[in-house]
Amino acid sequence: HAPVEKGQMVATVKIIPFAVAASLVDAAVKICAGGEIFAVHAYRPVNVGVIQTVLPGIKSSVLDKTLRVTDARLARSGGRLTAERRTPHEVAPVAEAATALARDNDMVVIFGASAMSDFADVVPAAIEKAGGTVVRAGMPVDPGNLLVLGTLAGKRVIGAPGCARSPKENGFDWVLDRLIAGLDVTARDIAGMGVGGLLMEIPTRPQPREPLPVSQSAGSEPRVDIVLLAAGRSSRMGGPNKLLALFDGEPLVRRTAERTLGSKAVSTIVVTGHQRERVRSALAGLDLTLVDNPDFADGLASSLKAGIARVAPDAAGAMIVLGDMPGVSSKDIDSLIDAFAKSGGRAVVRAAHQGKRGNPVLLPRSLFSAVAHLEGDTGARHLVEVEGLDVIDVEIGQGASIDVDTREALERAGGVLQD
Repeated sequence: HAPVEKGQMVATVKIIPFAVAASLVDAAVKICAGGEIFAVHAYRPVNVGVIQTVLPGIKSSVLDKTLRVTDARLARSGGRLTAERRTPHEVAPVAEAATALARDNDMVVIFGASAMSDFADVVPAAIEKAGGTVVRAGMPVDPGNLLVLGTLAGKRVIGAPGCARSPKENGFDWVLDRLIAGLDVTARDIAGMGVGGLLMEIPTRPQPREPLPVSQSAGSEPRVDIVLLAAGRSSRMGGPNKLLALFDGEPLVRRTAERTLGSKAVSTIVVTGHQRERVRSALAGLDLTLVDNPDFADGLASSLKAGIARVAPDAAGAMIVLGDMPGVSSKDIDSLIDAFAKSGGRAVVRAAHQGKRGNPVLLPRSLFSAVAHLEGDTGARHLVEVEGLDVIDVEIGQGASIDVDTREALERAGGVLQD
């Protein structure tokens, strides 16, 4: 079954002649004659209400973009986005908004501020609290595997996966288009979508035809600059600046900077703020670009923006390195850059430890403009979740997860605080 638009080609047939036993042909004909082989279902214009949940740090521009993308998705089938409600990322307000929108619309779509972590998470729980039923939570389709499908007051409710904020095709489209075309979508239907369905290749998986290395196909590897964040106040230390703590007799921030300089990255941009003169003194003599962030007290986002703004115009990506991670080596940084180059300079690359995401994170240039809209103590993680880009996790060991936010953690890592 495939919903189509007027004038759209729906199928092609390729005939490859070869010898086959007549009994097999007869068996195939019998199977085909036993049921419907192919059908076309027209779209029906629908009215859709949208709920977007909000957590601290989510920029309104991200929510506005989601509305534009959703409106464009509905326009292709003659649908209409009639109303939007923004609620806290909590079960009760989402349930209340869903009840109101289901009363006046044909369908409700909910964009959660964070990805569904289990079947009792905010979106599925809200559907049930409103008196609805969760038909399916999760689907074997990627991107889009965290979709939720439910019913409420005879209307369909979709908990959209994060990738649905992007116009790129994903599992959300597969379910949305079928519903708009009047097709019933069951839990079994969604389970079956993983068979020959939309399943994007994991960037790290070997392909049948390996692409040429970037250095052969494009003349050189994509340029990567490093943004080293060293503006924080070390508030959990109770006074001393953790970046000036000594590791093997050397300030932590200098040790980190030397490791970035020893990597394949072309340049290192250091963002300073709190105790900027002391931090800069600790970095004296190193070939660095120093950037002052006078707004460092506003949170991490301000330092990210200050650093990204100084990345070279021809850089394909920027690696965000935290100044307080003593376990990250030059070799680890190179591993991330190698994975980025293999992706053609288009994927997000994250350091990982035992399958859990950590730091550093390498952002492709396509995300730079989104960084400019971050606010507060928000880092790049939210951008990675909502932009729908390929993400490559590179295992680098404990270094990806060791930071020194507290005195105890710093001492365990071998550091000595200074006044």
